[in-house]
Amino acid sequence: MHPQPSSGQAFAARHGWVQALVTVLLTLIAMGAVAALGLWAAGADDLPDNGFCRVVAASVVTAVGGTVELSGGAGGLAASQAGITVIPLSVTLTGALVLGAAFLWPLRHRAVAGGRELAGRAARIAVLWLLAMLALAYAARHTFKLSFGDGAPSDLADLFGVSPEVGFTTDVPRTLLFGLLWLAGVLVLTLLVSRRAPLPGRLLRLQESVRPAAHAMVVLLLAHVVLGVLIALVVAATRGHAPQTIAVILLGMPNLVWLALTIGLGATWNGRVEGPFGLPMPHLLDEVLRSSDTTTLNLGTLAEHDGRVWWLVVVEAVLLLSVAFLMAARSPARVPAWQHAVHLAIALALTVLMICLLGRISAHFGLSIIGIGDLGGGLSGRIFLDPEVWSAVGLGALWGLVAGFLGALAARPVRRAGEVGAAGA
Repeated sequence: MHPQPSSGQAFAARHGWVQALVTVLLTLIAMGAVAALGLWAAGADDLPDNGFCRVVAASVVTAVGGTVELSGGAGGLAASQAGITVIPLSVTLTGALVLGAAFLWPLRHRAVAGGRELAGRAARIAVLWLLAMLALAYAARHTFKLSFGDGAPSDLADLFGVSPEVGFTTDVPRTLLFGLLWLAGVLVLTLLVSRRAPLPGRLLRLQESVRPAAHAMVVLLLAHVVLGVLIALVVAATRGHAPQTIAVILLGMPNLVWLALTIGLGATWNGRVEGPFGLPMPHLLDEVLRSSDTTTLNLGTLAEHDGRVWWLVVVEAVLLLSVAFLMAARSPARVPAWQHAVHLAIALALTVLMICLLGRISAHFGLSIIGIGDLGGGLSGRIFLDPEVWSAVGLGALWGLVAGFLGALAARPVRRAGEVGAAGA
């Protein structure tokens, strides 16, 4: 006979499901609220046929790595093509912070947690998360009708009975897959980053080798976001355009400031903006990218338009030395300076790689009637922004080596972790 589970175990299991449900709901509510407010500030609240709610759902789906596919049509005599690849990283960051905090809250008074317990909590959250992603994937579907405006294009469209439209749907399997990967990545990073998160006994060594560097990278990324928000609010207060600024903050502030982080380290991006569409970016970037050919975006090309760009190097140096000092101060005293340098180099290289993968942007729309391309005039356009990945990663590793070594030297007089234990031994 098999032993029956006790009433206490059954209560704990039910309690675990309640905690998982609360975690998923809080995460989705936070992400949906940020996406809705950002889209509202961008003027998307007047979309017809309940389109606003559908676009909010699509924003949450793309924020966790899901795929939204665009499709278009304009009757039998016309054709349209559209596509978009962009992640609203403000929504992504909000979801990651809320998910991590909710996951750790029940464990806040624990020093050690068993591997089975952590896996069980994560599994319950994953089941409910997949159900939520499935619902969002089917909700994030809509079709919009486009207008040519006034003039010859509108008259010709009426003559041939052309009614252009563009819609979006979600790739459900890819959305579920990448949504699950996003969830797993956030939970793993939460355990690695948080200094007080309980770990299984076998993984306690990560507290010395991984956690200080991982925590330093989170501080670095959040510092850029906070600095970017402060600058954006000052610009909005002094130059106007408050709704557009709020939209950028709530939808794409990490996209901009983390791009600036890589450029400040010396990385190069290639991009172009053409047509009436644009990116929610400072005027300087839009001016550089809006050319007749692919533009190289780095410190040199930006400095040709505004010499103040070189201050990015100073800002990155100060922030990196600060987080390197923080990492060394929170590490055991016995860790040598060269090891701090290696840890920060690896961490910063991985962080830059993440930014390069998540920061890519690609969008296009085109319309033609009877083979006449770009008839829509102001409706056609293309935007893309891609990094030179491996050179950026290499530069990140080099900056990490230097900053990690200098930060370790600066932290020697004040570092305390491990000194008492060493003296006692």
